[in-house]
Amino acid sequence: MNAKKFFEVLNIIEKDKGVPREVVLEAFKQGIISAYRKNYGKDSGEVRVEIDEETAKIGIFAKKTVVEEVNNLTTEISVEDAHKISKSAKLGDVIDVEVTPKNFGRIAIQAAKQRVLQAVIEAERDAVYNRYKDNVEDMYTLEMTRHDDKNVYLQLTGTDGILPKKEMLPQDKFIPNGRIKVVMTRIEKTTKGPIIFLSRTTPLLVKRLFEDVVPEIQDGIIEIKAIARDPGDRSKVLVKSYDENVDPIGACIGPNQARINLVIKELKGEKIDLALWSSDPKELIANALQPARVVAVKILDEKNKQSLVIVPDDQLSLAIGLKGQNARLAHQLTGWKIDIKSVKDAQKLGIKY
Repeated sequence: MNAKKFFEVLNIIEKDKGVPREVVLEAFKQGIISAYRKNYGKDSGEVRVEIDEETAKIGIFAKKTVVEEVNNLTTEISVEDAHKISKSAKLGDVIDVEVTPKNFGRIAIQAAKQRVLQAVIEAERDAVYNRYKDNVEDMYTLEMTRHDDKNVYLQLTGTDGILPKKEMLPQDKFIPNGRIKVVMTRIEKTTKGPIIFLSRTTPLLVKRLFEDVVPEIQDGIIEIKAIARDPGDRSKVLVKSYDENVDPIGACIGPNQARINLVIKELKGEKIDLALWSSDPKELIANALQPARVVAVKILDEKNKQSLVIVPDDQLSLAIGLKGQNARLAHQLTGWKIDIKSVKDAQKLGIKY
């Protein structure tokens, strides 16, 4: 069975598709075996395919037991016929006998073609999955290729990533061939190939953007401890410095606000409050409520993380924020429940601080 053309195709698949040679060869062999059994019966015995790439020849071999009298042509061979294959063959030996049918090539290759195509598809899908499975939570700058009612599709190597429209910022718009930064949030392995989900609303995007523009974060001098976010509107970011000579807030803002402006630009104008992280819950809560000034913080229940914050009368609305945003984000940032009172209200209630 001449397979010269097959080996030419095999080389192309390996080079252009990046599919391992052994994967395609195994699929080809299984396709030939399937075609052989389909045409010559399911009881055709145990067969294997042997491929000689140097001569571009393919042979089908069956295992047969050497016997004195043959009762089953599929599984047995006479001593006389066995000696034609191997002079050392003796009764009871199991030998490989070539059973390649004449004019079987066209049928076999056609049948094997489907197996090979399926193997290539599956190998490509596996390659995509393996390429990205360890990159969840990474940031990418990707090109928008198309969109429908629910999703925008972004070009990744070997596949498209899915950016659900609910994971876009309110200010985001689909721009053909436009490039945007996204975070990979998860990858699912399905029968139709891997599905890669992307987001621009995750707090991780804010973190990755700062990591991208602040060398001190890359060097481990500054750490982003927590982020709370209303996507497209406001984010609160807690930062810590491991070098007393490095101001983490100043480093994140950068000279002439250059660094933070790059982040804000990518987030389409989203406001960002930077605050110092502290192991002291009172300081932590006060910092998280910035830009509002805080007079005092009382820890009401440490176990259940309940606190009371006193602010100047003229800072009450700022501390709470529009529709409670500032207080809500501070709660998300710290994990503490925060009850905010003005100085005047605290005095009326007899609260000592």
